[in-house]
Amino acid sequence: MKTLALIPARGGSKSIPHKNIRNFAGHPLIAFSIAAALACESIERVIVSTDDAQIAAVARQYGAETPFLRPAEFAQDHTPDLPVFQHALRWLSDQEGYHPDIVVQLRPTSPLRRVQHIDGAVYRLMERPDADSVRTVCVPFQNPFKMWRIGADGLMQPLLQTEFKEAYNMPRQALPEVYWQTGYVDAAWAETILEKNSMTGERILPLVIDPSEWIDIDSPDDWRRAERMLENHEITWDDLGFSLG
Repeated sequence: MKTLALIPARGGSKSIPHKNIRNFAGHPLIAFSIAAALACESIERVIVSTDDAQIAAVARQYGAETPFLRPAEFAQDHTPDLPVFQHALRWLSDQEGYHPDIVVQLRPTSPLRRVQHIDGAVYRLMERPDADSVRTVCVPFQNPFKMWRIGADGLMQPLLQTEFKEAYNMPRQALPEVYWQTGYVDAAWAETILEKNSMTGERILPLVIDPSEWIDIDSPDDWRRAERMLENHEITWDDLGFSLG
């Protein structure tokens, strides 16, 4: 079974300029996702989809393929994942005759990603061909049953209307278990993306990870915290399952 790891890395970034190739703990940020994918036993090819020639050059330096540059129409600020992945799969089909069975999305903004979780997502999907995809999730810090909206009248309203009376006053243990999607690893059948026009489909399997195992870099504070975790050995290279030297 052929599995493709696709790493989307757009050139533009508002929160942290050039973040995909900015130095993170001694290496470009994108190098961590590439190295993790290359260390996986389940992944056959590692491709970076980017519109930026500089990012493409760095990606190749660290062992990824960049067989195409992503068209500008698929590299806008609000471009969703689906057209990016459909473009890549159709290009590989048309230009190379390559048709992966499974596609794994690895976002560069999760550099401290464990190899075992990538392989775990792929193998979980292989075991359940009736499913459309696998997503990593974790238990959230706050339960949405305790969340609020503020109405036009300035009064608070429960975010969720449920069968529970005053769910926001109930102990957490009495409420249903909920999970937060992390964006840490997503795996889907290629046909889910191409034929169902979805990154997930409707039958989505969870891969539950510990909240401490996931960090997403979206701000300078996130960046510094993630670097400190590696520098202070809160997370080690052995934990990750790969090394950049």
